[in-house]
Amino acid sequence: MKKVLAGISLAAVVAFGFVNAYDGNLNTYRRVVNNSFGPGEHIEYRVHYGFVNAAEAVVDVAPGLYKVNDRACYKVDVKGRTIGAFDLVTRVRDTWRSYIDTAAILPQRFYSNIQENRYRKEENVTFNHFSNTVKAEERTERDVFKVPDNVHDVVSSYYFLRTIDFNRMPVGQIVEVPAFYDETVYNFKVRYRGKETIKTKFGKINVIRLNPVMPANGFFKDEESIKIWVSDDANKVPMKVEVELAIGSLDMDIKRFDGLKQPPRFH
Repeated sequence: MKKVLAGISLAAVVAFGFVNAYDGNLNTYRRVVNNSFGPGEHIEYRVHYGFVNAAEAVVDVAPGLYKVNDRACYKVDVKGRTIGAFDLVTRVRDTWRSYIDTAAILPQRFYSNIQENRYRKEENVTFNHFSNTVKAEERTERDVFKVPDNVHDVVSSYYFLRTIDFNRMPVGQIVEVPAFYDETVYNFKVRYRGKETIKTKFGKINVIRLNPVMPANGFFKDEESIKIWVSDDANKVPMKVEVELAIGSLDMDIKRFDGLKQPPRFH
């Protein structure tokens, strides 16, 4: 169960990011227009396993900006923890932190602190987008890794997603993004499934539906086992996530939000 929850927690974050915009110039940063998020944003989610409250997640954008690699950055923290009966079976306390360039929406530094039962892992990674390398600060052997152009981490990819105009995409299109995590570059694929209307605790809202294409493994039911519904407005906030597992299903719903850049359009 620990490995299942670990995979879900990572997949839930990774699945949000998927589009890569490369301008072809290695000596300059791309510029991405961002009207979707800013400092002070706070979002909370609740995860259900059937009728049982299993976990909760909090996503925070710090109220101020930080300077990393001589670039102005948002500091984003994503924290996930098991609760209730699940906390007795498998205790999870995970933190991911990304310093995201405000102009390019690219990571400059990434931090993770994974605590799952007795398993512990802490890591700091620094990105160099000019040399297309990342440096893992705690490594004593191989500590520098070659990465593709405009590579993301598992948090920054989600925020880059929120800057994308889905109205320009045909339904069914698959898009990809490279992301670096735990010494490995992943080429993530996500399929755009169109638009719907869903119910939330705040009312109905128009949403964009996305399906991350998952590799074959023993955790998920099939390659489209993760479904994500993102608000169809300027914010593009994930409203709901469903994960179909080989042993059941998990649902993640938005519980609370504050500091959104644009008023959400519930009806």
